[in-house]
Amino acid sequence: MAKDSVGVIYGRTGSFTFEFAVPEHVVVKRGEYIKVWHDIDGWTLAQVDGVMRMSDTFQLKQAIDAAEGARTGSVNEKTTAKASVIGFRGTDRLLRTPKTPFSPGDKVFRADEEIITYTLGLIAGDVYLGLLDGQKVRVYLNGDDLVQKHVSVLAKTGSGKSYTAAVILEELLDNGIPMLIIDPHGEYLTLKQPNDDDDKKVFNKYKIVPKGYERQVTVYTPADKRINPDADRLFRLNETNLTTSDLSQLLVEDQTQNQTAILYEAINKLKAEDCNYSVEDIILELGQNKSKSKWNLISAIERIKETGLFSKKPTRLEELIKPGHASIIDMKGVDPDIQSMIVAKMCTELFEARKLGKIPPCMLVIEEAHNFCPERGFNKTVSTEILRTIASEGRKFGLGLLVISQRPARVDKNVLSQCNTQIIMKVTNANDLKALSSGLEGLSSGLEEEIKRLPAGVAMIVSNKIERPILVDVR
Repeated sequence: MAKDSVGVIYGRTGSFTFEFAVPEHVVVKRGEYIKVWHDIDGWTLAQVDGVMRMSDTFQLKQAIDAAEGARTGSVNEKTTAKASVIGFRGTDRLLRTPKTPFSPGDKVFRADEEIITYTLGLIAGDVYLGLLDGQKVRVYLNGDDLVQKHVSVLAKTGSGKSYTAAVILEELLDNGIPMLIIDPHGEYLTLKQPNDDDDKKVFNKYKIVPKGYERQVTVYTPADKRINPDADRLFRLNETNLTTSDLSQLLVEDQTQNQTAILYEAINKLKAEDCNYSVEDIILELGQNKSKSKWNLISAIERIKETGLFSKKPTRLEELIKPGHASIIDMKGVDPDIQSMIVAKMCTELFEARKLGKIPPCMLVIEEAHNFCPERGFNKTVSTEILRTIASEGRKFGLGLLVISQRPARVDKNVLSQCNTQIIMKVTNANDLKALSSGLEGLSSGLEEEIKRLPAGVAMIVSNKIERPILVDVR
């Protein structure tokens, strides 16, 4: 066997796959990156798809004899591996695969960091996600691309989904990108504090130091501070001069045509008086209408008023969206329907403000996205439509979207399909796997088994900026 090589190609070869024999003293692992010298194209990167061990002398009969206690001779074990060709970069720096196959007898070597990084396109980027699984190669994503082209983090509960999302948020903060984070359960309050993990080996492995972002993170609560004492400030919506469209969006239940007409008439009368009007004014004006349909409408608006969410001194977008700052809307203690109402109203204002350039380019982060933009047939929420709009049009105006969910199948497919970078951790639910393999760019059904077996803390990255799906040990 060739010196310093990990194997020699044998048998039938092609431009896209080959098999190689592995020497007895060498260990080759599935997923490992290797390189082979091609006579025309030079060093070419490949990846081990599988490793097999076999024996010509130890077959079923010998195994049965051994199981029954009989002595066996030499097993004469042999190891082979199958690899898929990733390719090489030509003089134009485009990734290509050889047009002629490798030759039997060609030596196979472990790939070095330089060829892995260059061939996979891992060079540029300012968002440090972690290490290429099994390697010491750092994996970076481009922060501007994440904002301009959207990103999703998808995984089953307990796989490290929220931790991975927090890593991205930390990196975006370091790059000065403003963020608005919708946090249904108060999971991201820890952004303020440095990691208290005292395992120095972990920090040394990734070459990072613990860091907190207390000065760059503000936590708001739509609930009472007694319910959410960790919040820094109350979050309130503007109650002044709400339009028919505003209220229709805020009302949880669909309104009849007659109720919409009654509401439209009441608000038009208030507008005609040429003065600022409140939610209470709308209720009083509706009370003047003679139609019986008004009562359900009044009751619905009173429920909104009783939440205490509306104020004549609302939380301003300019306060929420500031360079290098993250504003967390901690929804803990807020009814799910009210949460959707808040997201609908706030995201509409955010989108319009970005279109007019009133706030800087920013990232909108939606945790538990399946609750705010559910796929048709699972649920219906008032926030779905605006999130679809942001997913499809936000990039034109510098409004990025980070979608986080443990149930990919229940997230609106139109929203997910707009995410050009997918960060996928362990998923085992059959419907979720089907949604991933059929709906996300760059992900084939052949990778489903890989996703089902991902260990906690390891993510599969699928991006149009990276030449093929890669596994990353998140920092």
